[in-house]
Amino acid sequence: MAGARRGRESGRMTRITDVKTVLVTAATGKTGRRVAERLAARGFAVRAGSRSGGTLFDWERPETWGPALEGAELAYAAYYPDLAAPGAVEALAGFGRLAAGAGVRRVVLLSGRGEPEAARVEEALRVAVGSGVELAVVRAAFFVQNFTEGALAQGVAAGEFTFPAGSVAEPFVDADDVADVVVAALTEDGHAGAVHEVSGPRLVTFAQAAEELGAAAGRDVRYVPVSEERYAAELAGYGLPEPQAAWLAGLFASLLDGHNASVTDGVRRVLGREPRDFADAVKAAFAPGAGA
Repeated sequence: MAGARRGRESGRMTRITDVKTVLVTAATGKTGRRVAERLAARGFAVRAGSRSGGTLFDWERPETWGPALEGAELAYAAYYPDLAAPGAVEALAGFGRLAAGAGVRRVVLLSGRGEPEAARVEEALRVAVGSGVELAVVRAAFFVQNFTEGALAQGVAAGEFTFPAGSVAEPFVDADDVADVVVAALTEDGHAGAVHEVSGPRLVTFAQAAEELGAAAGRDVRYVPVSEERYAAELAGYGLPEPQAAWLAGLFASLLDGHNASVTDGVRRVLGREPRDFADAVKAAFAPGAGA
C-alpha cells in the first residue's frame, strides 16, 4: 500500500468519476483488445490506438504518440514487440514524458514477469512520468492465448508445435485475467506505485499444455521441444528477418529456463478471485463460435 500512499501524497489521486478518455495502445493485441472492450462497456471513451485503427498509434513512429495522448486522462501502455527489445527503454521514457506533459493522470504498463530488461524499462517510465502521474505495472506470465491466438496457434491447429522450452513448467495466465487486472488498476484507486505479478493457478509443462489443448480441440496435439538455434531457423524460414528471429528465440529460451516456474497471487489480490486455469481457458477458446 506504500505506492497508494505515494499517489495520494502527490495530490493527483485520480477520481474515476471525472475520467472521460482512455488511450489503449496496441488495441488490436491480445490484452489491448480486451482492455478496450471492458473500458467501453463501462462507459469510458476509449481511444483504441493502433497502426491502422481509429486512433493512429505506432510504437515505431514517436510522432504518433503525442496526438494520441492529447486530452486522455488514463493510458494503457502495451509495448510491441516486447519490453526486452532494443530501444524499449528510450521509447517508454519518451512516451512517459509526453504522457506527463499531456496531463495524463494514470498509466498502467504491461510488463513481463522475470525479465530484467523489462524491469529497466519500468524504471525508465517511472522516472519519466514523475510524481504527478500514477503508475502501476502488471507483470504477466506467458499467455494461454499464445497457443490459440498467437505465434503457436498455427502449429496447434496443425497438430504439432515446436518451442525452445524443454520440459520447463510455466504458470500460463489467461489474457482475460490480465485485462481484468489492467482495468482494475486503471479505474480503481490504490494501485499507484504497485507492481502486480499475475499468473495462472498452476504450473503446466508444454507437453501437458499440448495434451490439454488437444482435449479441448478434440484432436491430437503434440509438443516438440527444439533448441534456441533451431527455433530461430524456423522463424527465419517463415520470413522473419534473421536478427529478429535470433533475438525472439533467445528471449523465449531465457524466459523459459525455469526461473519463472512458480505461481503468484496477483490476480487474487487485485480481483478477489482465483485466476482461470489453463484447461478452462483453452476449453473456452475452442468452444463453438469462439473462433480458435
